[in-house]
Amino acid sequence: MTFPKGFLWGGATAANQLEGAYNEGGKGLSIFDMVQFVPKEERGNEIEMDVRSKKELEDLLAGKGGDNFPKRRGIDFYHRYEEDIALFAEMGFKTFRMSISWPRIFPNGDETEPNEEGLAFYDKVFDELLKYGIEPLVTLSHYEIPLTLVQKYNGWADRRVVEFFVHYAETVFDRYKGKVKYWLTFNEINVSTMSPYIGSGILIDEVEHKEQAVYQALHHQFVASARAVKACHEMIPDAMIGCMLARMEVYPETCSPDDVLEALKEDQMNLFFTDVQVRGYYPSFMLSYFEENDIKIDMLPGDEEILLQHTVDYLSFSYYMSMVASGAPDKKKEKGNFFSGVKNPYLESSDWGWQIDPKGLRITLKKMYDRYQVPLFIVENGLGAYDKVEADGSINDDYRIDYMRAHIEQMNEAIKEGVNLMGYTSWGCIDLISASTSEMSKRYGFIYVDQDDYGNGTLERSKKKSFDWYKQVITTNGEKL
Repeated sequence: MTFPKGFLWGGATAANQLEGAYNEGGKGLSIFDMVQFVPKEERGNEIEMDVRSKKELEDLLAGKGGDNFPKRRGIDFYHRYEEDIALFAEMGFKTFRMSISWPRIFPNGDETEPNEEGLAFYDKVFDELLKYGIEPLVTLSHYEIPLTLVQKYNGWADRRVVEFFVHYAETVFDRYKGKVKYWLTFNEINVSTMSPYIGSGILIDEVEHKEQAVYQALHHQFVASARAVKACHEMIPDAMIGCMLARMEVYPETCSPDDVLEALKEDQMNLFFTDVQVRGYYPSFMLSYFEENDIKIDMLPGDEEILLQHTVDYLSFSYYMSMVASGAPDKKKEKGNFFSGVKNPYLESSDWGWQIDPKGLRITLKKMYDRYQVPLFIVENGLGAYDKVEADGSINDDYRIDYMRAHIEQMNEAIKEGVNLMGYTSWGCIDLISASTSEMSKRYGFIYVDQDDYGNGTLERSKKKSFDWYKQVITTNGEKL
């Protein structure tokens, strides 16, 4: 095996799925605090995570329609972070990817002065990580837009939100410059095109032209990201700051030129976001798309220079599955998280219908490194599955070990073939609330948390079989799988 010395093995989480304590420590509400749990028998295979209208939001705030908001409770990391970090250290984590909750620092998002109690909480978390030699990898915005920015400005649709974000970023850079050297700006920035509310805090009924509003909001996020990169480089010169993409490797269904062309188009639409953040400019295919769809991006003087001059240091991404594209308009699409595509007959699927494709990760690594020539970082990968607790308390998740082993083997092959890969943080290293369905029963972790979809349980932590397996992987730097 050829994993480089200093490879950053670890696990990944998000504040809104982990912390809980949504109304403690001066925290304001975030967009995900308003997403309710809808049982699968009621929603079918549809994803239920959006708030689609101003009235729906007002009804939720008024308490209409139930009170099961799973991301408000998370798994109580807010009070149990010492116990959880000790378990991460026992596995040998080199890094821990987490996010700062923006409304824990600025409860409404547009204040001048930060909430000291929120800042102090993350001081304690970082100190605890550093005590064990675990490097924090911190995402500035992981679906945690303060709800007030949605109500007052319709989220990132309003240019003023750029200034609020930059102020927030500069505040945390200044506070944690001696503790955090790995940063990310926006989590899965491309999700805005699938879920405008979650990705950009946009209530769709408040805009006339959906795509126009979404891509304008994305432009504001690109500018905010570049300005955060600039601030980070100036305030923490030895830091590295990256972008983050929900990556979908796309195959043509057949060798028909129509299928190949459709796969190419879908790949371009996925990589557009990193083209802007890594290369520093809008690619020509996207300018053509805007023209064809009557989308006009309002840029201020200097925007293009900001994007070009302040590109990211590395490119991080999530990878769970690959997709298949067909040029035939009548092909049946399979659902999977935010994305859908034609079913691939050569691949198995997870309990949630996500097609498992380890070799696709290798293809993605090679393709992205060829395209960008910057360090890559896999910051989300893992298997969401139903876990069974045996009578003796054991959890034999061999299926998770098999999934991860196969993906890590392909990472190794990509490194041997010349890819510069910084690290790997498996998603949901401790069981947490699912982003897409708000379920607790969709588990990713090496650590089991006793809680069900309705919040019942002791919250007791226990090790799964995969815990010791991943510990061995890290201890041997990927040699023993």
